[in-house]
Amino acid sequence: MNLLIKNGRAIDPQTKLDGRRDVLIEGGKIAAVEPAIDKADVETLDAAGLIVAPGFVDIHVHLREPGIEHAETIESGSKAAAAGGFTAVCCMPNTIPVNDSAQVTSFIVERARRYAPVHVHPIGAVTKGSKGEQLADIGAMRNEGAAAISDDGIPVMNSGIMRRAMKYAASFGMTVIDHCEDLNLSSGGDIHEGVQCARLGLRGISASSEEVMVARDIILAAETGAHVHVAHISTKNSIAMVRQAKKLGLPVTAEVTPHHFTITDEHIRGYDSNYKMKPPLRTPEDIEAALEGLVDGTIDCIATDHAPHTGNTKMQEFERCPFGITGLETALGLALEKLYHGGLVDLTHLVRLFTTDAADCLGLRRGRLFAGGPADLTLFSTEREWTYDVNATLSKSKNSPFHGCRFRGGPAATIVNGRVVWSAPDSA
Repeated sequence: MNLLIKNGRAIDPQTKLDGRRDVLIEGGKIAAVEPAIDKADVETLDAAGLIVAPGFVDIHVHLREPGIEHAETIESGSKAAAAGGFTAVCCMPNTIPVNDSAQVTSFIVERARRYAPVHVHPIGAVTKGSKGEQLADIGAMRNEGAAAISDDGIPVMNSGIMRRAMKYAASFGMTVIDHCEDLNLSSGGDIHEGVQCARLGLRGISASSEEVMVARDIILAAETGAHVHVAHISTKNSIAMVRQAKKLGLPVTAEVTPHHFTITDEHIRGYDSNYKMKPPLRTPEDIEAALEGLVDGTIDCIATDHAPHTGNTKMQEFERCPFGITGLETALGLALEKLYHGGLVDLTHLVRLFTTDAADCLGLRRGRLFAGGPADLTLFSTEREWTYDVNATLSKSKNSPFHGCRFRGGPAATIVNGRVVWSAPDSA
């Protein structure tokens, strides 16, 4: 498909491009990026008033397939990703069966090739069955397309196993993503251990349950030389440790979710299970630390931790329901509101958090906008007002605390391999 995008403001953090440019797409590639391009017999997309950015990359999502297709599939989750402006996602291995083998990895790759409107990169498990006992076949998964390894929500408690995994992953040039949680400190908890926890009579999850594992992983990264990526970082002390690790030149990166830099445990309304996630919502001080980390580069990227659950499983008593919320379709709106309209970062910085820096955390060759490169683009508005309606989501699940939220700015169109795979409705 050939397409000419006219009159947009093109931003590419990698090349420091920021200005009015036309973008010509031919054969799934970017053919030209110029101040003005006139070409007959080609479909034209008028991007006046829009930002034309490299395709957004989300390195932390749950697509639930295989095994939990009632909550999400590779197809439905990818459609939700496109509606959020993402052209590539990396899916976690907590499926049934766990993605701990070349067979499961290749299944995900093939299903994505057939049904996903966006690029899908599987993340393989660290250990077999994510049980924390034996290393998974990391090399075989890498050969089938695994972008990184992680046991995700079941942290590797055995430091000896994690040390071996880091050494093995380093030999393949793979990133180890860790959900940093000491289960001995957090087991049985529901929300952040603090005043709100006591007020609601719920069980607490201490900040230290995250922080001790962040410290461990940094120590092991220093010893092994492996690239460790801290998933959904949420406490001020964790962020401070990552900042110090970077000052020491250690191969440590981190992500933060939009919900962890926009809402706190004080926002929990009664016992609404849509506010139950892990790590839990923290304190205003933790939000301030996350925002500071995003501004100064301590936190490398924004990732959604999109975690769909069906209504009959999520809408149980708070103590019984699973952790997690959907997040693909609201991520950009939340980031624009808090970071850009809040005056904390400029648009180039914001785009970098969703593109080049996100891709670089896993060594993906994505998130760039240049002539000759892949035609994966995200077009978005900074001003269009719209309301998020969870009942209109493209995900199969509706577990979001942001239903009814009014946003200023959000995705306008998502282009993958030169093809428009999603565009915003005319009326918001």
